[in-house]
Amino acid sequence: MRTRRKQPDVPAPERAWNEIVPGLWMGGHEFQGLSGQREFAVVRDEFDVVQTLLRLPGHGPDPGVEHHVWPIPDGPLDGTQLAGVMRLAQAANDALDEGRKVLVRCYHGYNRSGLVVAHALVRRGRTVDEAIRLIRGRRSPWALHNDLFVEYLQAGLSTARLLEELTE
Repeated sequence: MRTRRKQPDVPAPERAWNEIVPGLWMGGHEFQGLSGQREFAVVRDEFDVVQTLLRLPGHGPDPGVEHHVWPIPDGPLDGTQLAGVMRLAQAANDALDEGRKVLVRCYHGYNRSGLVVAHALVRRGRTVDEAIRLIRGRRSPWALHNDLFVEYLQAGLSTARLLEELTE
């Protein structure tokens, strides 16, 4: 089984969340506050739809906000997990088409959320390279630093899912 290459200490993002394209936001549960200290990113009702890939208690969203939870590791994904990522990307695009504001979040808002957002952008017509550049430019250069997730995107998530299911 492939594992993710070890990365140096990853800095917390400067903001709780960033808008990648109009209406589509990417974020996490923790960020570097103005004081220089790490702060919790708690979602209230700022978004119409919140997609959570790592759920931590007390981080919202408020009752009444549409909330999709699909916990996945920041590492190798099986076919079922990849299918969930694909469903979340489609749900994000459907919400955007309806004019709704969407937040996709994980721990720092770099890898897991980046995988969903990049796949959503590809489904909206961007190339993989364009999607990754856009995400890194708008969220952080640390976004999608998980090489395996970049490989999934380059292969195409449908193809990656089929290959993962063959090895299970």
